[in-house]
Amino acid sequence: MHEYPVTLEIIRLAEKTAEENHGRVRGIHLVIGEDSGFIGESIQMYFDVLAAGTLCEGAQVTIEGVKPKLSCEKCGKLFERKRFSFTCPFCGGSGNPTETGKEFYIKDVELFVEDESDAHGEKGGPA
Repeated sequence: MHEYPVTLEIIRLAEKTAEENHGRVRGIHLVIGEDSGFIGESIQMYFDVLAAGTLCEGAQVTIEGVKPKLSCEKCGKLFERKRFSFTCPFCGGSGNPTETGKEFYIKDVELFVEDESDAHGEKGGPA
């Protein structure tokens, strides 16, 4: 349920970008870590409903997932944890949690602008 207010904020920020560039939102690219506490499918579901009647209506939401990584206390390498194990696959040391996998942000907003040369980037590219 906490995806609802987050999705409203994503729409608000994307609309602000579109308004500043006199365009409409064509796409929103999100980065969501598996340990962020947010579920991409829920955000997509809320987006499809909440974007109706806004500058985001019809926009494509793409989600880049980030798997959590551990840092080996022995060799320092990052690795994905295997189920029921914190053992480093490189040296056998113990892995410690990192911030990797907790990401949650808007990577970019792609716009459609009437005069596409006004958009950031070419052909209504990311803003």
